[in-house]
Amino acid sequence: MLECFTTRNSTNQSIPIKPLNKSQFEGWLLQQSEPLKNWIQSSGFKLKSGAFALLPGMSGNLEAVIVGVPEHSDIWCLAGMPSRLPSGDYHIESDWSVDYFQRTAIGWGAGAYAYHRYREKQSHTLARLSLDEPCDIHYIENLVSSIYLTRDLINTPAGDMLPTQLAAEFAQLAHDHDATFTQFVGDELLKENYPAVHAVGRASVDAPRLLEFTWGRANDPKLTLVGKGVCFDSGGLDIKPATGMRFMKKDMGGAAHVMGLARMIMTAKLPVRLRVLVPAVENAIAGNAFRPGDILSSRKGLSIEIDNTDAE
Repeated sequence: MLECFTTRNSTNQSIPIKPLNKSQFEGWLLQQSEPLKNWIQSSGFKLKSGAFALLPGMSGNLEAVIVGVPEHSDIWCLAGMPSRLPSGDYHIESDWSVDYFQRTAIGWGAGAYAYHRYREKQSHTLARLSLDEPCDIHYIENLVSSIYLTRDLINTPAGDMLPTQLAAEFAQLAHDHDATFTQFVGDELLKENYPAVHAVGRASVDAPRLLEFTWGRANDPKLTLVGKGVCFDSGGLDIKPATGMRFMKKDMGGAAHVMGLARMIMTAKLPVRLRVLVPAVENAIAGNAFRPGDILSSRKGLSIEIDNTDAE
């Protein structure tokens, strides 16, 4: 189970979180004891979406939490809480539907995300949300884990996520779900008639490639996902300025998203015949880079005149 979630049992003490919108807060406050009313007033708590107050018990321990939520349903209403609440186990005390609770739990999980690859993990332990029946724990964890995969891929700098590394992540995903993986690398792209993919990535020291996997039964409905895998985009010979180049590690975000979505689909064992395609390249600068004014042939047979190499 992800570290931001738990399940309630007889051995753990779970603290209730009471979500309140503006129309509920006044009525709730009238029902509280005078000491608790004074505590809320003296703490300066103002009800707004995402704001919360820690409510002490008679012995001074943390007894409950109130949190402001919007009048309408919002998946992100508790997303800021996992890293801001004191460490411990919490459960939502409300009349929410199962569907709304599950969507809010996904927001909680997404809000707990942190990228730790290049630094020591912080000592603060995340607050954990209790996932109990009748909610679908596997559904929630599948979506949150797939979001984490997507964000990890995008956050990894290009020095550690060029086409070779992206291909390794792609192949591992295929292997984990018994999908059939293939790739065409470098000049193999020309032999297999992917000239445009080759042209964009041929100037890089890390060869361009087309990644593909298929999963599912052949007679199920076909679903194809295609994601842009430009692992770094210098702009090519139409080079970007430094400010425009700073976050080009994220230019493979399309690839990351289809990989995260594919993970969701395969983990949920949806009845589809899934095909995932990612052209993985670095748009770099070298003597063999494609140039403004060059005319390329596409796989479809169309001729493409290059006006700007930063529009790969």
